[in-house]
Amino acid sequence: MDMIHEGTQVARHETAREQAHAAAQAHAQAGGEFLTFRLGAEEYGIDILKVQEIRSYEQPTRIANAPAFVKGVVNLRGVIVPIVDLRLKLACESAEYNDFTVVIVLNVKGRVVGAVVDSVSDVLELAAGTIKPAPEMNSAVDTSFITGIGSIQDRMLILMDIEALMSSADMGLIGDPMH
Repeated sequence: MDMIHEGTQVARHETAREQAHAAAQAHAQAGGEFLTFRLGAEEYGIDILKVQEIRSYEQPTRIANAPAFVKGVVNLRGVIVPIVDLRLKLACESAEYNDFTVVIVLNVKGRVVGAVVDSVSDVLELAAGTIKPAPEMNSAVDTSFITGIGSIQDRMLILMDIEALMSSADMGLIGDPMH
């Protein structure tokens, strides 16, 4: 009996996550303003409404046994903020810290989280017609955080559902509201 109940909960959680991702895809493809940033050679875009501020990178206080992509925490005006290196999380080939390295401070589901990126480019307004759905990939490639591909002039932007990425189970940062 417990196995059936547990299976139903997992299925319900998967459905809720799929619905949230579909809503994020629809929202992204409707267009809007996106903060663009670089991770390696790629340029990404996230919904500007999720961004609280952009800060220069400072060495966070390491937390024991945290995954490698969780660099630690910083004290941001009295709020302890976990810092995630998106370059490590998304398996970019290198993650070196220099003068351009910045932290995008995000407000995700009521929690403040910092995301380390190579550099921030600009804020772009993308019209609905400039955003295409993300291509279907084989199951080895996790595209569940990609809401679309934006193209403007000669630039291609990978639009990311930063809320889904930061609240994914492997991040362990933001609890599942279902539990």
